[in-house]
Amino acid sequence: MPGMGTLVNVLAVLAGTSVGLLIKGGMKPRFEKTVMSAIGLVTFFIGISGAVTQMVVVAQDGSLSSRYTMLMILCLVVGAFIGEGIDIERRLDGLGEWCKGRLKLRSAAGSHFVEGFVSSSLLFCVGAMAIVGSLEDGLSHDPTTLYAKSVMDGVAAVLFAASLGVGVYFSCLSLAVYQGGITLLAGVIRPYLSEAVISQMSFIGSILIFALGFNLVFGKKVKVGNLLPAMFLPILFDLLASWWPWLASIYG
Repeated sequence: MPGMGTLVNVLAVLAGTSVGLLIKGGMKPRFEKTVMSAIGLVTFFIGISGAVTQMVVVAQDGSLSSRYTMLMILCLVVGAFIGEGIDIERRLDGLGEWCKGRLKLRSAAGSHFVEGFVSSSLLFCVGAMAIVGSLEDGLSHDPTTLYAKSVMDGVAAVLFAASLGVGVYFSCLSLAVYQGGITLLAGVIRPYLSEAVISQMSFIGSILIFALGFNLVFGKKVKVGNLLPAMFLPILFDLLASWWPWLASIYG
C-alpha cells in the first residue's frame, strides 16, 4: 500500500520521542547539554559523509576528482535569496510557536519546543533517503528504504527528545506532509528526477544537514530553513540544461 513507509516512519519518530521524553525526565541539565553536543557532532558527520560521497569521484586509475562545486555555489546562493525572501525560517519558528501556544506549555516544558520542532523536522525531511524512499514507495510500492530510514529517525528522535523535549513530536507533521506528498505525487515528479538530479539534491541536502549540526553544536548561526529551496534547485537547473545543454558544463 503506498504510504506505508511514511506511516512506519512517523510511528518510529513518535515511539523514539516518547522514549526520549522518559529519559529527559530524569536527566540533569549538564547531561542535556552534553547529549545535545553529541547529537550535533553526529549530525555534522552524517552531513559530511553524505556530501563527500556525492562530491568526490574515484577514477579508474585511482585518482580523485570533485564534481558539483559550481552547482553547490549556485544552489546555495540562489536558494538563500529565495528562502530569505519567503523567510522560511521565521515561518517554521512561527508554526512552532503556534503549536506551543495551543498546548499551553509551562515555560520549563516549552523552553526548547521550537528548536526541537524545527531542528528535528529538518533532520528527518532533508536527505536522499526521504526523497528516494518516498518515490520508491509511491511508484513501486516498495517501502524498504523508508523502513531503514525509520530505524535511523527513531534513534535520532530519542536523542532529540531527551535534549529538546516535546517539540520533536510535532516534527511528525512535517514528516508526514513532506514524504507523504512525494509518495502521492511520485508519478508526476519522477520524470524530472534523474539519477543525476537525485544525486545533486542529496549533495545539497547533506550540506544542509552539516549546517544543522553546526547550529546544534554552536547555537543558531545558520538559517538552515532559509536554505531549503537550494535542495530543489537541481531540478530547475536540469530542466534549463535540457534546453541549453552548455549550462551542464558549468555546474556539472
